[in-house]
This record gives sequence, structure tokens and C-alpha cells, in this order.
Amino acid sequence: MLDASTVSVTVPATTANLGPGFDCIGAALTLYNEFKFSCLEPSLSLAPNLREETGQVKITVTGVEADRVKTDESNLAYQSFLKLYRHIDRTPPAVEIQINLDVPLARGLGSSATAIVGGLVGANQLAGAPLSQTEVMELAIALEGHPDNVVPALLGGCRLAATAAAENKIDWQICDVPWHSDIVPIVAIPDFELSTAEARRVLPTEYSRADAIFNTAHCGLLVRGLESGRGDWLRVALQDRIHQPYRQALIPGYDAVREAALVKKAYGMVISGAGPTLLALANFVDAPEVAVAMAAAWQQEGIESQVRSLSIDVRGAKIDS
Repeated sequence: MLDASTVSVTVPATTANLGPGFDCIGAALTLYNEFKFSCLEPSLSLAPNLREETGQVKITVTGVEADRVKTDESNLAYQSFLKLYRHIDRTPPAVEIQINLDVPLARGLGSSATAIVGGLVGANQLAGAPLSQTEVMELAIALEGHPDNVVPALLGGCRLAATAAAENKIDWQICDVPWHSDIVPIVAIPDFELSTAEARRVLPTEYSRADAIFNTAHCGLLVRGLESGRGDWLRVALQDRIHQPYRQALIPGYDAVREAALVKKAYGMVISGAGPTLLALANFVDAPEVAVAMAAAWQQEGIESQVRSLSIDVRGAKIDS
């Protein structure tokens, strides 16, 4: 059992947008990053033989692409940790952060959202939980800039986020979207990156009325398709006119991987988040062949990938203290 000055937070990866649900729908996946926060005595803040020493924080990182994660005060998990203490107007403690990564960076699986949620939840626990889950969520959305990754990372499940008119603040309404147990999310993670900033640069600033109506209708059908498990609805619902047509060209082999997935009876394929990870939905019978086909299609394009059949994480950020 960890003592009261230590807390561990396990945060799931996420897939966002799901086709027409641009910046408003996301789902938590059974792939995780882990964050352990340990308070240090001020006199120990310069202790030797840790990977990085920067006054109030020491950070060690292991796991997938660990050498690429910043281990100084600019680390996103630590910046989120500080954000919560500033929000409650308290001095943050000197802290050691141990991070273990299983979510690839810059691949459209919410790696930054795991850091934001991990930092906020860890800080809140060490501070004695002064903020409610809703207040932590609002801070996470403010840090990330949109809700589709951080909300399911914190709460688990598939979530739809919308705003209500309110004075002086954004009033978030979060709706659980039931996910039928027969629907398997299959992620095909290529060995190249695509930054969110680059993926947003290619989007137009205005859309036609026809495109807005198209996405509104398909988003509604997507929610019903996920709940019911009806493949005929999902095949139509996963279509989009807001972001995917503009981002496909940034992902080499997109058309080949999509065609391979559909041939093996996937309901459809979308870009996970900002990409370049591609997400297929299939029933549990067809999912294994869909995964093999997607990997083979990218390999034929000269691109190595990891393809995983996952499940929906229903717990969200898990605390051990």
C-alpha cells in the first residue's frame, strides 16, 4: 500500500471524432499510460542519480518512445499538476513523477490527454481532493482546448460533449454514449507521426450548409449505431465531410488500408483523432481478419504498423494511493 504522499494514476488512451463527431465525441480504449506522483521533502529536491533534476520536480520515463518525452518543468503532466495547484491557490509540493508509457506519441490516440488528466488527477489526490470530478474535467478541457479526448480519458466509456449557454463560463454537458459489446475498435498505428497542428491547418475555415446537415445527420446515426450494434447504420454513420476528406492526403496508404478493412467486412474506417492512426469498427467475429488485412495493406505501401483489437475502457482514470 502506498503512503498518503504518493499516488498512482492510470489513464486510458482515447480515439476521438469517430468520423462525423469532430471535436465532440471520443471513446476510451484499453491501452494505458501510468503516472506515479511522490511528494519530496524540499531538502531532497536535489537528490542525485535521478534522470532529470529541475528544482521542484524530478521525472523519469519508461516505455514506448520514453526518450522523446520531456523530463524538465515543461513536461505536460507536470504543467497540468501545477495548473491544479494554481487553481486552488496552493503552493505545489516538490514532486517526483514516474511515467510509464504504452500510448504512442503524436499518433491520434490521446497521448497528451493522458498527461493532462494524469497530472490533474494526481495533483488533486495529493492535495486532498479539493476539486470534484466535474471541476477536474473542466480544467482538463481548458488545458486541451476541446473535450473529445480528455473527457473519456477521465471518465471512461464513449462520451459526447456539448456546451450550454452560460454567462462568464462554458457550461459543459457530457452525455454517455452506450457502446454495444459486439463492436470491436481496431487501431492501426503506423510508424510515422502526424501533429495535431498540421492536421488542423488543412481544414477549411467555412463549410457549406449541405456539409453541416450531412454531419449532423450522420452524428445522430453514429450514436444510435454504436448503441444498437447495427452494422448497416454504422456503415453509413462513419462518413464525414468536416475533417476526414481534408486529412486523408496527410496519411500515406489511407485508401489501401480502408479498402482492405472493408473487404474483410469492417463496418467502416475513420481517422483516429488527428491521425495518423486509423480506426476500424467491426464485429467480434470479423475483427481478427480486419486487423490482419489493415497491417498487410500498410506493409504493401512500405509502412510498418502495429494493429490492435481493443475494447472500450469503462473506468477512465484509475487512482491507486
